[in-house]
Amino acid sequence: MTRELVGSIASLWRYPVKSMLGEELEASEVTAYGLVNDRAYALLDVQSGKVASAKNPKKWAKLLEFHATFADIPHEHEFTPPVKIVLPDGNSITSESPDVSKILSTLLGQDVELLSSVPEAASLEQYWPLVEETAHQETVTQLFMPPGVFFDSCSIHAITTATLARLKELYPEGQFNHQRFRPNLVIEPTSREITFLEDDWVGGILAIGEAVRLSIDTACPRCVVTTLAQADLPSDLNILRTTAHYNKVIAGIRTSVLQGGTIHRNDPIWLEKAA
Repeated sequence: MTRELVGSIASLWRYPVKSMLGEELEASEVTAYGLVNDRAYALLDVQSGKVASAKNPKKWAKLLEFHATFADIPHEHEFTPPVKIVLPDGNSITSESPDVSKILSTLLGQDVELLSSVPEAASLEQYWPLVEETAHQETVTQLFMPPGVFFDSCSIHAITTATLARLKELYPEGQFNHQRFRPNLVIEPTSREITFLEDDWVGGILAIGEAVRLSIDTACPRCVVTTLAQADLPSDLNILRTTAHYNKVIAGIRTSVLQGGTIHRNDPIWLEKAA
């Protein structure tokens, strides 16, 4: 195996409620399921029985106007703590409120239930906009999530600032803030090269800090969520068009946990690959 220092954690993110805005962290425990209590909660669309996701923005884009945080620091082997949800009007509720699902249903205009346990065979709807060089266009597909989690496909998602800078270089008018891509790890590379740096890391291992080891399983194809208005970012379909045209709709990497531990902002990151 070769081992190379490739960067450090520039910022660290957890998203307590699926498709809502998340919280930046100084540190987090990492388990086999990713950052502790990442995507711990989700909304169930009562009518369809599917998990509500901004991947179908025609129904759920408004989820990105809600902001979810934990009041207490979650730890492994403990019950999921209550989540605080800041509403679009600036007021807030917690998951402990007996009216939480009713309030969210009223604001979203659809009957929803806040869940902290994953339904069997959980799935969501994914809308594919009309973007050239993508596999699906103007269609809605069904995505089944891994058993027992509210993740779409991987337990920890990472992107480098080099990739964000390269996309910005290709489409200068675009706002390629990392928030559009909803990563857990934003990596500041040691290399100053502006390129899709992490594409070449697939198949290797990220060694973070003293203990954590992540298998880099695949590159990360992007979806419509990157184009949606969220926080101070405007709606912009050219975000996805640029990613599709110049890098086969790839931006970032999907990883799974080989060894858990605790990670911190600014922790060094090594890439281990077979020689």
